[in-house]
Order: sequence, then structure tokens, then C-alpha cells
Amino acid sequence: MITKALLDCILSQYALPVNGTHGLSHWARVLTHGRKLAETVPGSLAVVELFAVLHDSKRVNENVDHQHGLRGAKFAAKLRGKYFKLDDAQFDLLYTACAHHTDGHTIADPVVQICWDSDRLDLNRVGIKPDILQLCSDAAKQDEILRKANLLSQNRVFPEDILAEWGFK
Repeated sequence: MITKALLDCILSQYALPVNGTHGLSHWARVLTHGRKLAETVPGSLAVVELFAVLHDSKRVNENVDHQHGLRGAKFAAKLRGKYFKLDDAQFDLLYTACAHHTDGHTIADPVVQICWDSDRLDLNRVGIKPDILQLCSDAAKQDEILRKANLLSQNRVFPEDILAEWGFK
């Protein structure tokens, strides 16, 4: 779902350092977490993958930026049809996931929950261990998932498979 053209388009307008806290390696870890969690929710993979690269794509700073999720959702609407295809129901899930990913909600469609959890599992990149009470899905709350996510996040690892998939290796 994430093509080179889509990634190039997103990166061409990204306002922050690509190697920053909310940049490319964060998106790659969110994608890694999301793909694992998506195994538990049939039909969620396309939305989860797009969420990974779009949810923080319209941030204007690395700190507090309350409207970045909504801007990311609106950006996704502009890219739809040109860089990716989703049916209306899937797109509504992507839009909701992006627009509300920092609102602290835990109740939503299971696909949206997987998106939010995939982002929250990467909080340790800024020294915050994910709070199990703020995770939405049972899958994200599993000890092994949390352990692996914390290791990747804490060390700000750029997953090798994603590096290669995105053409950076």
C-alpha cells in the first residue's frame, strides 16, 4: 500500500527533520507494530499501513501540535485516488484514526484501535512506556508485543525490513 511515489509525496511536504522524533523511523516502527497488530483484525492492513505514514505527516513542530492529526487526515483526503485507493468505509476509518490519534480515546472501531495502538507502542522513543490502560486492543497489551515495541522504540531502531522496503537500503 505504501508506494515510493506516496512516500516521496509525503516527505516532499514534511515540515520537520526527517530523522526527528515524529519522522521516518517513527513511521517505520508504527508500521511494524501496526502490521503485527493487524493480524488480529481482518481487513485492517491497508488502513493501518497508510495511518503509519500519514498520522504525523502534517506536524509543524516536535512538541505540542494539537491539530496535526486533523491536518494529516485532510492531507490523506487529498492523496486518496492519486496515491492510494480505499473504499469509503476504509477511508472513513483512516480519517478517524489520523484525526483523533492524540485525543486519548480507547473506544473505536477495531481498525482504528489498531492504528492508535501502533502509534502508542512507539512512545518509548520519548521515554514514555505505553500505559496498558491507554492501549485499545488485547493484542497490543500482550507482554511480548509490549517488550518488543519498547526495545525498538527506546533504541529508536529503524526496522531493517522497512528500510529495504522503502528503498533506503
